[in-house]
Amino acid sequence: MSAPDFSLEREHQGLVCGVDEAGRGPWAGPVCAAAVILDPARIPAGLNDSKALSEKARLRLDAEIRASALTHAVAFASVDEIDRLNILRATALAMARAVEALSPAPAMALIDGNQAFALCCPSRAVVRGDARSLSIAAASILAKTARDALMCELAARHPGYGFERHKGYHSALHVEALHRLGPCPEHRRSFAPIRALLERA
Repeated sequence: MSAPDFSLEREHQGLVCGVDEAGRGPWAGPVCAAAVILDPARIPAGLNDSKALSEKARLRLDAEIRASALTHAVAFASVDEIDRLNILRATALAMARAVEALSPAPAMALIDGNQAFALCCPSRAVVRGDARSLSIAAASILAKTARDALMCELAARHPGYGFERHKGYHSALHVEALHRLGPCPEHRRSFAPIRALLERA
């Protein structure tokens, strides 16, 4: 498959940001979104979809994106917001927060996925956008590294669950810890596996 490029950005006038999220699927922790406006003259070498990169490469690119982008922002929607709004609306909220934090403001947002959420600027959904757009790929890296770092912090606050290893996703280690310890405040009560566990308690 070809690497992401800047062709989608060039289809629009003015500054274009890429937007992506990390953490829609986990059972624990917030959802994270990032928005990035790249400098076309200073695009880091090897920039790609975060899922196609090693952790070491993501961390290197995270630093390079933050140093070279015209502007970037990372934002979260909390577990309480996920449980109150649902994960889709909480993801949209995190994305809106990230885009609103950009300065200068974008004229257009390219959003990874099949839904163009309401933002402070026009938006366009791009299916598999993190593999097609360099701006979305950059956002995917910032969102992933920021959320992974936060889950490691939460692991120290809530020991025993292994958040530093599985980042809140479904894993045998996570299931075992949930049965042994029960949910902690970072678990998403609205998610069916957590709800089922609480109903059995």
